Amino acid sequence: MTDFSFIILTFNEEQHLPRLLKSIEGLNAPIYILDSGSTDDTLKIAQEYKAEVKIHAFENHPKQWDFALQNFDIKTPWIIGLDADQIVTPELFLQLQTFKNENFLNVNGIYFNRKNFFKGKWIKYGGFYPKYLLKMFRTDIGYSDLNENMDHRFIVAEKTIIWKKGHILEENLKENRISFWIDKHNKYSDLIAQEEVERLNNLRGQTIKPKFFGSPDERNASLKRLWWKLPLGLRPFLYLSYRLIYKLGIFDGSTGILFHFLQGFWFRLMVDVKIKEIIKSKDVNSPKN
Repeated sequence: MTDFSFIILTFNEEQHLPRLLKSIEGLNAPIYILDSGSTDDTLKIAQEYKAEVKIHAFENHPKQWDFALQNFDIKTPWIIGLDADQIVTPELFLQLQTFKNENFLNVNGIYFNRKNFFKGKWIKYGGFYPKYLLKMFRTDIGYSDLNENMDHRFIVAEKTIIWKKGHILEENLKENRISFWIDKHNKYSDLIAQEEVERLNNLRGQTIKPKFFGSPDERNASLKRLWWKLPLGLRPFLYLSYRLIYKLGIFDGSTGILFHFLQGFWFRLMVDVKIKEIIKSKDVNSPKN
């Protein structure tokens, strides 16, 4: 038995889940899957890998992760939280294979390095690599940040470390259809717009203390605080320029530039437009779904 368990969120992931489960097969770690009502073969695949499954209606990612952490009876001292469209690379597999709790007694969380793919292309520039995500944390210490509507993250107190070698690969194959990507991010923009309006009205705060030279999440909190102060409508143009020019996103090629335009400009512009609509309607407290 390993010193860690995997928790995975799923919804109609028959295309992705076998890929992920195969990448961690051989670690002999307990697997827990929180599904939000799949109608394809996701649950059948989970059963084949002897995963423990619970069903819970989806509201947003932070709340779904919070439910998983509160309702699975995890026996191991560590938890690794993964999305179904992620894969553990052989290098990261080896690090996990040799992981022993006694060697990390003064650590509460571990950041993994992520490679993000879009339409089969690794997005190497534009600020997307290296990208460190807190994915491994001590059971009963790590928790989900409920001050976010969509941009979910795990939080731990005290010391964290970064594993720069080995990666998790993230590629949502459904997003090869641009219509899926647009529909998905249109829904996400609703969640973020409502969240930002709540922040403008001091109804929502930041769990992580912003610190530019702190941990990866503390740095992100600092950048987000700056983002919220930028003028609506202008900041998507500034952000796209930052990603393409300052962070060299133009070197990601035509597919990468399309990604930076969609994720860094179009998506952010939709958020800003919806924020203005909510403010104009004075509908501050009710979510726009």
